[in-house]
Amino acid sequence: MNIARASVTVGTGPLEFADVIAVARHDAPVILARDALDGVAATRRIIDGLAQDVHPHYGISTGFGALATTFIESDRRAQLQASLVRSHAAGSGPEVEREVVRALMLLRLSTLMTGRTGVRPVVAETYAALLNAGITPVVHEYGSLGCSGDLAPLAHCALAVMGEGRVRDASGTLLGGGEALAAAGIEPVVLAEKEGLALINGTDGMLGMLVLALADLSSLLTTADVAAAMSVEALLGTDAAFAADLQALRPQLGQARSAANLRALLAGSPLLASHAGPDDPTVQDAYSLRCAPQVHGAARDTMDHAALIAGRELASAVDNPVVTLDGRVRSNGNFHGAPVGYVLDFLAISAADVAGMSERRTDRHLDATRNKGLPPFLAHEVGVDSGLMIAQYTAAGIVSELKRLAVPASVDSIPSSAMQEDHVSMGWAAARKLRRSIDGLGRVLAIEVMTAARSLDLRMPLVPGPATDAVRNLVRTVAAGPGHDRFLSPEIEAIVDLVATGAVRDAAAGVTGPLA
Repeated sequence: MNIARASVTVGTGPLEFADVIAVARHDAPVILARDALDGVAATRRIIDGLAQDVHPHYGISTGFGALATTFIESDRRAQLQASLVRSHAAGSGPEVEREVVRALMLLRLSTLMTGRTGVRPVVAETYAALLNAGITPVVHEYGSLGCSGDLAPLAHCALAVMGEGRVRDASGTLLGGGEALAAAGIEPVVLAEKEGLALINGTDGMLGMLVLALADLSSLLTTADVAAAMSVEALLGTDAAFAADLQALRPQLGQARSAANLRALLAGSPLLASHAGPDDPTVQDAYSLRCAPQVHGAARDTMDHAALIAGRELASAVDNPVVTLDGRVRSNGNFHGAPVGYVLDFLAISAADVAGMSERRTDRHLDATRNKGLPPFLAHEVGVDSGLMIAQYTAAGIVSELKRLAVPASVDSIPSSAMQEDHVSMGWAAARKLRRSIDGLGRVLAIEVMTAARSLDLRMPLVPGPATDAVRNLVRTVAAGPGHDRFLSPEIEAIVDLVATGAVRDAAAGVTGPLA
């Protein structure tokens, strides 16, 4: 995913995935399209007209949720909007990561700039100003049910735009919202009719986390192919099952891409050549080796489906009520997070399964009855040294947690708002657990890469192919080779970092050329 963005312009059409990554992770500045701001102003004139109507209009001259039938007089409506934001900023628990909050704010800004929400241009301009100043509202882990939007997380952001609540400035210092805005020269917004509602009705939090997850998984699934290739070599497996003609008999797209990666990664391997041919005693490898393209490929197909849903959501204008293209203001249910929640859960299932297969390969390296001549646990002095025994425990513990995290959140629903909001998506919860799943997958793959690198060392003088050897050499820059037992945790963490940054993937691709 290309993230090279000098700036991101909002209002010229749907944001791309790379736009979200650039702003959320790399602080790319945000520019608002002038024509889109003009459209925002035009739509606002419709809201101003309805505000003068003696008949109630939801979100403009009424209360909210179960209080939607309560008419609010014009002199109380600024208080109505501010009260909405203050009361809904009811999050609890640890702070959500900065990149998630920035993604959330950018996506809400993108919807504001569609001109379908009825806010004034100054609201959009202030959101952009906060992003460009590096001001990040404090958003908490709990508070969103993923329906009527990510209400509490978005309300915490709206509170900051009002100059209230708590934020972190560009240096990470915790400040009051008013203090941070004053230091940045940003005027707080006094919300007018409908604006408070427009700032909190959206799937932006769960969608932002989905986009970030897709970027991470794109790298991790390629890294899973790299780790599998290293294990196939080190365990004296065969690449015969990865042949293109065999893969074509089952035309699953992700499977074909993973198999192509494995063929490229194992090309020219002296280790594979050392036992290939008619005298090779290996009839067929264990599933964790032979079926890697099928499992990794299924995860890729799942990711492609999730990307399709995310792309559609990026093209959406989610608000309630919404201003239609012909100027009507209509209530709707587009804020329901089911489409996003489902794929977030689906990705957590995929992450757990890919990690489970990786852990099984790690275990094969350590079992002297299955590792084809390597010492038990890859220990230097068997009995005195434990080798990588407990590294596998760590991987197994993570995989066990990933299986628990694979239980869908989106099948749950707890009614709220006096049964007006009687079915909710729990998409925010699905997104939060997926982030933990992705972290766990990276750690499990790192342990496999570390283990396979040691196995490859122990196969000397036989040497691996050039691509996997490049990865083994990279690992050796942060972790020593075989030898007596030593403090292992720092080495694991260093390799986790190599996986997370894409360095493992890039080391292999530096030899093979781009990997799918």
